[in-house]
Amino acid sequence: MFGFNQNRKMKKLIFIFLIFLIKISGYSQETLLDSVALSIHDEYTNLDSARKHPDDVIKLVLRKKKYKSFPSQILKFKNLQYLDLSKNLIKEIPDSIIILKNLQVLIVSKTGLESLPNTIGGLKNLKYLNVNQNEIGRLPYSFGELENLEIADLWSNNLDYFPETLKKLNKLKSMDLRNILIPQIHQDNIQSMLPNTIIYFSPACKCSW
Repeated sequence: MFGFNQNRKMKKLIFIFLIFLIKISGYSQETLLDSVALSIHDEYTNLDSARKHPDDVIKLVLRKKKYKSFPSQILKFKNLQYLDLSKNLIKEIPDSIIILKNLQVLIVSKTGLESLPNTIGGLKNLKYLNVNQNEIGRLPYSFGELENLEIADLWSNNLDYFPETLKKLNKLKSMDLRNILIPQIHQDNIQSMLPNTIIYFSPACKCSW
């Protein structure tokens, strides 16, 4: 009888442990939403409210919040897939943003952003990047590691350097480089690296880099 009861207890413990593992695996990574589902998903627009439910934060829209730097609390939202920080005063995005492994959409337009993080290539699920109307001077070498990037809106920046790694962006459908002074020779080089990408240029400048 003793052995029978011990066996039942052991099976019960194993069952509880298995349920625990299933729950843990379920929370470890949120399923990536498709573009339609993500666009209509409920969004958090207040950082304090989001911090109360960190695992539930999929879409975070913090436009015009007068932030003067990147809010470090955002890095705690491990399931975050959509982040909009436009129209704040953010000049720099930390390299630690690669913690957000599920991020698909990143919008940091009109913030005075001066550079992209050197680690940006670690955002392997990023599909849409909008950093238009900023002060970015160069694309980091790891930019070409954004293997799922489909749209890059870089309109109206100060770009004068494009790494050769751009040629690795096989899924890039369009890139906006308008309102950027780019000599014709460099426009031709950028297009040659991305032959299957629609690139929007302003008329080539008679200038040199």
